[in-house]
Amino acid sequence: MILLKDVTKVYQTKTIETTALNNISLEVPTGEFLSIMGPSGCGKSTLLNIMGMIDEPTSGQVAIQGQAVSDYHTKAVARFRNEKLGFIFQSFHLINELPVIDNVELPLIYRRISGKKRREMAQTALEQVGLKNRMKHFPGQLSGGQKQRVAIARAIVGQPNIILADEPTGNLDSVMGNEIMEILLNLNKELGTTIVMVTHDETMARKTHRLVRLFDGSQVL
Repeated sequence: MILLKDVTKVYQTKTIETTALNNISLEVPTGEFLSIMGPSGCGKSTLLNIMGMIDEPTSGQVAIQGQAVSDYHTKAVARFRNEKLGFIFQSFHLINELPVIDNVELPLIYRRISGKKRREMAQTALEQVGLKNRMKHFPGQLSGGQKQRVAIARAIVGQPNIILADEPTGNLDSVMGNEIMEILLNLNKELGTTIVMVTHDETMARKTHRLVRLFDGSQVL
């Protein structure tokens, strides 16, 4: 599903050069739930962004679903990202001025889908995460765990093949974190969704199929 070969990412300024990733080669099979761990600044989020075609490697090769990614700035890549990938962020990234259901609908606006169909798909996604009764609420009226459920609903509303989750339980207490983790595990088990999750939580990581560790931009396990 995801293939990285000799991927290196270097950030440069006028005075300093920082290697965020160093020769990463990694394969994520279809249907796998993979965790990525490592200390802050080791390149975890950079790796996730490259998998999600948000960031471009300095060198190396990236392929998603067997398709090599050579140009990160085309409309085709943007469309592929919108239709095939779902993103979950630690800080939720919800729009406070929009009700929950409108937040969930957002990824569908860029597709040729009628307003009625978009609303139906958003309702289904919210039902999947147990928030059917919160559709008309605004993010400010929700707890942290509920906000992350909305973020998951937004990520899955377009029925993506891959979910990329950056610290999805990082801002939550243990009870809420476990609830969010159960939703992700069920998506992986029941729908076969491929999930790559960055986390600092060893307990959460060990619930997934495989754990990859990074240190100073290199893969150490």
